[in-house]
Amino acid sequence: MDRALPASPSSARSIGLIARVVGANSRQERRNALWGILFISPWLLGLLFFVAGPILASLYLSLTEYDILSPPKWVGLAQYQKAFTSDPLFWPSLGRTFYYAVVMVPLGLMGSLFLAILLNQGLRGTSVYRTLFFLPSLTPSVALSVIWIWLLQPKLGPINVGLCGAIGVCDFPWFTDSSTVIPSFILLALWATMGGGAMIIFLAGLQGVPRELEEAARVDGAGWWTKFRHVVIPMISPTIFFNLILGIIGALQVFAVAFVATEGGPNYGSWFYALDVYNEAFKYLRMGYGAALAWILLVIVLLITLANFVFSRRWVFYQGGSGGS
Repeated sequence: MDRALPASPSSARSIGLIARVVGANSRQERRNALWGILFISPWLLGLLFFVAGPILASLYLSLTEYDILSPPKWVGLAQYQKAFTSDPLFWPSLGRTFYYAVVMVPLGLMGSLFLAILLNQGLRGTSVYRTLFFLPSLTPSVALSVIWIWLLQPKLGPINVGLCGAIGVCDFPWFTDSSTVIPSFILLALWATMGGGAMIIFLAGLQGVPRELEEAARVDGAGWWTKFRHVVIPMISPTIFFNLILGIIGALQVFAVAFVATEGGPNYGSWFYALDVYNEAFKYLRMGYGAALAWILLVIVLLITLANFVFSRRWVFYQGGSGGS
């Protein structure tokens, strides 16, 4: 399940070339546009066969019973009905995923913004700190999970050994108790992602705040917090909104760390929605039902994204355009 990101520059150029072919007035214009389409045809074929084709195929399979070994059997909306009414793991896995996202996304945004503010002070060694903050986000999720399984091992893990010697908290369960496993995943994810792409985007947004506005606020006697709240936050509100959308999409698709570290345990405590989709489709070979679960997640993500776009009109400020106050 890929993240629903905005259209790439290459796709925008491709659409533009096709539009030029349709609307071209002269033979030379049509010829130039056709040559452009010819050169991007490998990309178009890749889009058709490796992206658009599988998406449409998964929609069809979600309306069938399909186990790979036998031909798909049309069942209509029965798979969706099963998810909402008779699957005992559907609603709990969705609830755990929302619990993770509701906690993880705000903390991740605030942490990334805080690190970006620190790196925007113009101090010596900023490039070194920027590199150190960014490095954890480059660690592959599987390797990250394996390392943290060892670090948080209840009996012999270095972190538990340190906690036991420092404050007397010994054998903290972390990944081995259903009540602590999701908070443990949140801490792990914050460590790995706060200094990643969101921080870099926030840093770019902070560097784009007009200095004259900050100077005017300072001359008017505004303190640091007043200037940050009434000048900086409105000016970087589009950046906050962009990171919010990406953060929600990423959090709702949490999978790798639960798959590697706990396999959904203990006692289904980390059985996230994406893990449910994976198990249904690839472990139990219920491809039709797995495709239906994937499409339900797609609709949920689309609805949340649309709701964010609607409410963003109240608080997102765009220079030279509409937006919140």
